[in-house]
Amino acid sequence: MITRIFESSRSKRVRSATQPCWILLLLLFSFARAAERPNVLFIAIDDLRPELGCYGSEVAISPHIDELAAKGVRFDSAHCQLAVCNPSRVSLLTGLRPDSTKVWTLDVRFRETIPDAVTLPQHFKENGYHTVGYGKVFHNPWPDNISWSEPHSWPKDSKLWSNEAKQELNNFKAKLKAEGTPQPKIDRLRATATERVKTPDHEPIDGAIAMQAIEAMNRLAKQDKPFFLATGFLRPHLPFVVPEKYWDLYDPEKIPLLPNSELPENSPRFAMNTMYELRDYFDYLETPDPHAGSLNEAQQRELKHGYLASVSFIDAQVGLLLSELEKLGLADNTIVVLWSDHGYKLGEHNSWCKQTNYEIDTRVPFIIYDPSAAGNGTPTDSLVELVDVYPTLCDLAALDIPKLLEGVSLKPILNNPDTTVKKAAVSQFLRRIGQQELMGYAYRTERWRYIEWIDRASGETIDRELYDHAADSTESVSLAGDPKHSKLMLRLAKELRETLPVPLAVKSTEPETRPGIVFKNEGKKMVTVFWIPENGQPREVGKIKPGRSLTQNTAMGHRFRIQGPGIKQIVTVTKAKETILIGNENKKLASADPPNIVVIMGDDWSWPHAS
Repeated sequence: MITRIFESSRSKRVRSATQPCWILLLLLFSFARAAERPNVLFIAIDDLRPELGCYGSEVAISPHIDELAAKGVRFDSAHCQLAVCNPSRVSLLTGLRPDSTKVWTLDVRFRETIPDAVTLPQHFKENGYHTVGYGKVFHNPWPDNISWSEPHSWPKDSKLWSNEAKQELNNFKAKLKAEGTPQPKIDRLRATATERVKTPDHEPIDGAIAMQAIEAMNRLAKQDKPFFLATGFLRPHLPFVVPEKYWDLYDPEKIPLLPNSELPENSPRFAMNTMYELRDYFDYLETPDPHAGSLNEAQQRELKHGYLASVSFIDAQVGLLLSELEKLGLADNTIVVLWSDHGYKLGEHNSWCKQTNYEIDTRVPFIIYDPSAAGNGTPTDSLVELVDVYPTLCDLAALDIPKLLEGVSLKPILNNPDTTVKKAAVSQFLRRIGQQELMGYAYRTERWRYIEWIDRASGETIDRELYDHAADSTESVSLAGDPKHSKLMLRLAKELRETLPVPLAVKSTEPETRPGIVFKNEGKKMVTVFWIPENGQPREVGKIKPGRSLTQNTAMGHRFRIQGPGIKQIVTVTKAKETILIGNENKKLASADPPNIVVIMGDDWSWPHAS
């Protein structure tokens, strides 16, 4: 009996003594696994189409990206989910398609539509990575600081246009004002669409972003944690303002203009973009709609020259990042991902910029270099989508892949570039025709691009397009009206619906993402309402007399300033329908009042919705 008690006591002491050792070993094993995890260098480039040497361009000078493509796996059939910055980036960074994020336009914040989403860098942060982002990773106004281990910060002293270009814009605005041009039209204008600036590389904003990333890389290399370093470059987005030496790389007379300058035959008129983006620059204010006319040859050559100069400038910045990885001895344990948010037209279809469902706008350059991938050095024709980036990086870093993601891992392709992981890529685009809203879905298979346009209010199919890439790689003629393709289109339409995670978007079944806000003046004096844009001066929405109301269509996150005698308040739109009662000092919110009624009484009054 005494012996058994003694042995039992001894075994307890042994277990107690060895338990900390096991915990220590587990911790050491955990730290060792964390140390073995690869770093990620995540390079986003705005508006970059596959106009690169590695993608077959005979004019673009892009040696550093070409070298990365030769080292890793170049995806030759990669497509974005929506050819506009904000929706495309939200889709990639959440791993969800636009119909799931409810972000189809530039002016919607995804934290308002899917507030609990865990983004790609956020997921890495929650799994032991130090995540930092510089430049344009998410859409410019909303860097989503919850995704990063450090708050996002833009370069402080970067430059864009020269002082001369800014003064030229001011003079032009003064001229328009003297001629009676409406102020909103004047406020929208920017300086020149192109400019050769005589500055060192580090002064323009993209050069400054590269310097931020290099400084961070040096700091992160000394930490125990693996890092996820995201660097987002703004060029070759308009304006094409880059150092002069990159313009000098090209002879403008030898820059070829594209032969595919006609609108797609048999396509619906609304399918093409209007080029409003180009008209924002005062020297291209008179740019015609693609259906109404074309840019002259000098304008086309100048824009393409500027685009190519911008591509070479960004290529040089990418080269700096890759060179720094080598210098720091990080290249062998760092996954490099380079992607663009969408393609870009340089005269194709008689148009410029992006914002369509056509191949030229949805196809993007996309390169992954994973030091351990068996397929390195071999390009792939396998169809992939940007929504696949999130699960792919999780897979490569041995992180759990969230079940909600709507893409697939491309790791099988990285190990065998002949592998196929999906039979089609899906893109979409929202069009407004007066009060009618259409959603166009593009279903791209190895051979076909099928596009279906749906009325969002009724769900009715309004129009279709069909392009045969085996015979018409530039998508110049839609075959949708040919009866011999009817069965094919029925099959493609069925496959499209089976591919998407939710039914095709019908407006009546969706949460309101462009809410209306009502300002009601219950006071005794007139008040003025101003809209406060993310960048720029507040713009007057209207004046409200006592007893009158003003209804304004808006978007989640938009801010308004209400100003009048004894009242100066800023309100942020946070609900689908919001009523702002102004100047009623006797109004008290009772429990029966809806929670989205805001009462503004004076300067010292506050409300959770106000900011």
